[in-house]
Order: sequence, then C-alpha cells, then structure tokens
Amino acid sequence: MEYWQAFVLGIVQGLTEFLPISSTAHLKVLPAILGWKDAGLSFDAVIQLGSIVAVVGYFWKDLRNITLGSIQAARSQNYKSQEFKLATAIVLGTFPILFVGLLIKIFVPDYDKSPLRSLTAIAIASIVMSSLLALAEILGRREDKDKRHFQRVRVIDGILMGLAQAMAIIPGVSRSGSTLTAGLFLGLDRVAATRFSFLLGIPAITIGGLVELISIIKKGFGDVSMGALAIGLLSSVIFSYLAIAWLLKFFQTHTTWIFVGYRLIFGALLLTGVGLGWLK
Repeated sequence: MEYWQAFVLGIVQGLTEFLPISSTAHLKVLPAILGWKDAGLSFDAVIQLGSIVAVVGYFWKDLRNITLGSIQAARSQNYKSQEFKLATAIVLGTFPILFVGLLIKIFVPDYDKSPLRSLTAIAIASIVMSSLLALAEILGRREDKDKRHFQRVRVIDGILMGLAQAMAIIPGVSRSGSTLTAGLFLGLDRVAATRFSFLLGIPAITIGGLVELISIIKKGFGDVSMGALAIGLLSSVIFSYLAIAWLLKFFQTHTTWIFVGYRLIFGALLLTGVGLGWLK
C-alpha cells in the first residue's frame, strides 16, 4: 500500500466512522472503484483506533464526568445518578457487538471473504438502513415535543442501541447509523442520539481495533507497511475529530434526510455497478 493511499483511506475512515453512512462500506467500496487491493478487516480496524483517539479527545470532559460520577454514585449507592445510568448504559450496550464479534471470530474465520462483505450485500444493507432512518425521522417528527435530551438517556436506551450497534458487523449497516436510528426510534432528539452513539462506540471500536492490531502484528503486516499504517491512523484522527464536531453542530438545526438520500443513492449506484459488471 502506498502512503498516499493510506492517507486517503484514513480520510475516508475519519469522515465516515461517525457520519451515519458506514465507514466499513466506504473502505470496501473505494478501493474497488479505484482498482486498489482491499486492505482487509485488519487495516480497517486498526485505523479505526484513530477515530477512537478523536472521539475520546472530543468527549474527554464527558467521559471524565461519567467515570468519576459513576464511581462516586456506586460508593454512595446513588444508583439513580445520571452519570451511573450513562456508564451502565454504555457498558451493557457494548456487550451485544462484542458477543456477535466473538461468535464470528470463532465460527467464521474467513469472515473477511464472507458474502456479507460483498458489494451487493453492502448495497442492500445501505438501502435497508436508509429506509429505517427515514422511518425513524418521520416518526420522530410527530413526537418532537416529547423528545428526550442527553441528560435523560436511560439504561434501556443503551441496551437497545447496543443491540442495534451489533448489526454493524455487516458492512453497509453503519455503527453510527444503526445506533442513531435506534436512538430516534426510542425518542431521543438527534443531538442526544448522536452524542450517546459516539460514547457507546468507544469501547467497541477500541476493543475491535486492539484485537485486530494484535492479530496483524502476529501475522505480519503484509502489503501494509508501518509507515502507511501510521499515516492512515494520523489521517483518521484529524478527519474523525472534524466529522464529530461538524455532525453535532449540523444536527442542532438539521434533520437526517441528507444521509437518508445519500445512503439510498449510494446503495442504488452500487447495485447498478455490480449488475452491469463495472464493480466486483
């Protein structure tokens, strides 16, 4: 892998990890369009660590408050504390995707080459998730006066959004897209659903990235040099941070319809490309 290719893939990872459009799908599709060799799950997972650095940096104050607040709540047995609820929601919401990921590791060792990672599967997943996000947006609009803000996130929200997050094992679903959609269905406002989606993703993306990093170190980096990996990581950090800041500001005054349209068009174009033999 050339350094500039790693830089571009880092940009793609950074911009699409937190936008509800699926980073895995774009990291799979872009090389196919440009005729590059697929870097594989390991490279994708490792540069996701760049996104983690960005989201931890952006939400450092929130993470600190949640951690210290939940510890203090546990000591005083104040389990109704909002910090304790948020911490519990994040922990419990992380289990589904870890469980599904573990099952895949054990029973589907060649998941990297699975039909679920095909361009056709990605296209279908993108269209389906576009439809679900549209439905969540429509239903949510009817209930705007009853929308819950971030300080009203419940433990059950974390569990249900965690189940939705587990769907992101399938490329094209989008971890942020599935959790945002679930959050809107649950009655959270867009900013609250997005903010909690980011926090919920920290443990899952971190663990996934570290597991793949250990794996790639043991097996060797193949066509990916340490330099290319470092450039991809740095690029991912920068553009992930920019994407987080932009999206939270965007949802203060805008709906999710732009992403609904993008995902629908993205999926349709992919299906067309595959059907006509332009993409494989």
